[in-house]
This record gives sequence, structure tokens and C-alpha cells, in this order.
Amino acid sequence: MTTTLTLDLLHDGDAGYDESRTIWNAMIDRRPAAVARCQSTADVVAAVEFARAHDLEIGVRCGGHNIAGLAVPDGGLMIDLTPMNEVRVDPEQQVAWVQGGALLGELDRAAQQYGLATTAGNVSHTGVGGLTLGGGMGWLARQFGLACDNVVSYELVTAVGEVVRASATENSELFWGLRGGGGNFGIVTSFEFRLHQIGTRALVAEFTYPAAEGFAVLRGWRELNSTAPRQATFTAGVRGDDVTVGFVWVGDPAQAEKLLQTFRRLGTVVAESIEELPYLTLQSRDDTVQGHRFRRYWKGHYFKALPDAAIRALLRNPGVGASLQAYGGAIAEVPDSDAAFSHRDTQFEFVTASRWEDPTEDEERIATIRAYAASLDQYAGGAYVNTLNGESVSRAFPPAKLARLTALKNTYDPANVFHLNQNIRPSS
Repeated sequence: MTTTLTLDLLHDGDAGYDESRTIWNAMIDRRPAAVARCQSTADVVAAVEFARAHDLEIGVRCGGHNIAGLAVPDGGLMIDLTPMNEVRVDPEQQVAWVQGGALLGELDRAAQQYGLATTAGNVSHTGVGGLTLGGGMGWLARQFGLACDNVVSYELVTAVGEVVRASATENSELFWGLRGGGGNFGIVTSFEFRLHQIGTRALVAEFTYPAAEGFAVLRGWRELNSTAPRQATFTAGVRGDDVTVGFVWVGDPAQAEKLLQTFRRLGTVVAESIEELPYLTLQSRDDTVQGHRFRRYWKGHYFKALPDAAIRALLRNPGVGASLQAYGGAIAEVPDSDAAFSHRDTQFEFVTASRWEDPTEDEERIATIRAYAASLDQYAGGAYVNTLNGESVSRAFPPAKLARLTALKNTYDPANVFHLNQNIRPSS
């Protein structure tokens, strides 16, 4: 393929091509016709125009964490935003300007120089863009809302190469849709975030109990969550017979002592881990340095409640990873009509996942995850758009919001140029 553009284009065989197309899920092995390594908003405009002129399918890469590998179009143009990773922080105004290719770790490091942060996921090599456009859950969400709740403005390149700004007062309907509607309306090249003074310390607590006490422990954990301080985000993990519950605390670790004692009374503790750590370490402790070599599959649910029957179903775990993370607090206080993000009355997010290296295991691993998730369907009340994996977007958006998002798609991308995402199809 030849082009007169001044874009940094990589083709099959060029140095860096394979690195650019390799993402977090090793099951994805697609080969774009070219990779556009964008350095600026102008580059993104040129890349979109080039793709449309040559009838190339567009994929957009930042962190590459989408489980379905939607960033990598087979035979299309991958628009790689990773060179656009600048973060600027104004500590007095408590605002950060973040380019569309930045990773969460880059935002966290820039803000933590001043003891500041905003809600930004749990894994530092996740892309700011993908996380935020889907809503953006993280350890600060119960205190300050989701990542999308902390965006002041977006700069976006549309399907026709126009650069627009969206905020509460400028293109306000687009601003509404970008707050949880995913990458359906264009390529965001810059985010403006509100930051919050949080200090630099955190605490992670995990308690493991005998399998025989798993049901009682999870019931007690559920009840404790209803009155948990907002600094605490409750977590639980089930794998086979193992049950571990705990919480992540962002703030002065000394203030978590009372909660620690309460957890110790939930059952017979057979192991515990209490770790005080810097906030930056918290944000990277779940990173997988060699994670891109693993094949991966996951499914997710939102639970509005966690009845006893759901706990029993959770405990029938077939030996795969399963986790719960608490919502509530500031997340639930944002009016539902304020943003495309939905299901703010969720109490817990559930994810079941598996990772492996041998391709011959693909069918069995995927089937096991699907069956386990399906056993919990009856207790679900929606899903997080960023964990959808082949399901309809109607799981993430109720009918009224989906209709509003469709109207927005009709305005900004009626030809569905941006369809490699959790796609909201235009109506015509």
C-alpha cells in the first residue's frame, strides 16, 4: 500500500508492525493492512480521511485491553494512538489534560506528584480512552464517581474528519453520549479531567476463610458493604473451594483499622494479607508484565442485589477466576439521566475470567466461562459495557438510552465508520 500522507505508517514486515498489532489477548492474531502511528490530532484526522478514501475498516488502539481485540482490524487501518500519551496537570486548578493515547499509569504518575488523582481503573497499562469512554470503574469511584463522571471536556475527531469539542455547555448531547457510550461517535484525542486531593497512601486487605464457611462469609461481607465507608471498595474472589474477601482503602490507612477488625469476625480466618502501600503501587499491583502472551476470555454481570441464591451459585465455581467489586457511593448519586452510562443502582460487578497459553484449550476454557456466567444470568441486572464480549449492547443500555444513543450515532456516524467497538448501530 502506498500513500502520500506524512503519517507514520507501518506495514507488514516493517519494524514495529508486529508490536503494534499485538494486544493484551494473545488469541487475537489479526494483520492490519497498515498501522497509522498518530502523533497529533491532525494525524488522526488524516488517518480517518485516508481510511475512508481507501474503504479501509478502522480500528483504534490505545491500551489494547478489549477482550475481543476490536482495536485490530484484519486488512484494515489500525489507528494507533499510543504515541499521543502526554499528560499535563494544573495542581492549583486540580485539572489534567490527557491525550487520547495515554495509559492510566501515565495519568496516575503525573497527578500523584501533587497528591492528586482521578478515578482510573485498576491496571496501569490500560488505556485512558477505552476505560473512560465505557464509564471507567476504579478504586476511587465510590468517593468521586466513575472516570466519565470526572471528565470536563473531550476533543474528538468525527467520522468525516471534523474536530469537535464536547462539554456540558458545548455539543452537550455528544458530551452525554461520550460519558459511557463507548467509542461509537469518533476518536477522542484529548480528555480534560477533574482531579481530587487523595494523598499518596492506600491499603489492601484480603482475608481467606475455609470453604465450609464460604456462604456465611459472603453473606456477612454483603451486609457489611451496605454501610461501608466510601474510602473502602469491597472485593471478593471465588475460585474452586477458595473464598477470599476484603477491601481496597484509598486514604489514611490508619482509618481502616475498625473495618479490619470487623472482617476478622466474619469467620475463621485461615490467611490474611494487610498491605499498606503507595497509591501508585496500588494502581499497578495487578499489572501483568508478561500478560500479552496469555490467551484470555471473560464474561461479566451487574448485580443490583446479591441474594442468597446468587451466593450459592457463585460458590458452584468450576475452578475459574471469579470476582466481585462493590459499586455504590458517588457512582449511584449521579442522576441516571446525566450520562449514557447506565445501571447506577448496581451493588456489585461480577467478572469471571480465564487465561491460558495452549491454543488447544480454547474451546474448553471458553465453554467453562460461558456456562458459569450463564448460571448467574437470572440474578443479573445489566452489564458494564467494557466487559461485553459478544453480547448485545442492550445489556449495557436500557431501551430509552439506547434509542438516544442511536440518534446520536445517526448524527455523528450515520455510515457506522466506527463499528469496531461495543457497537451502537445507526438506524439507517
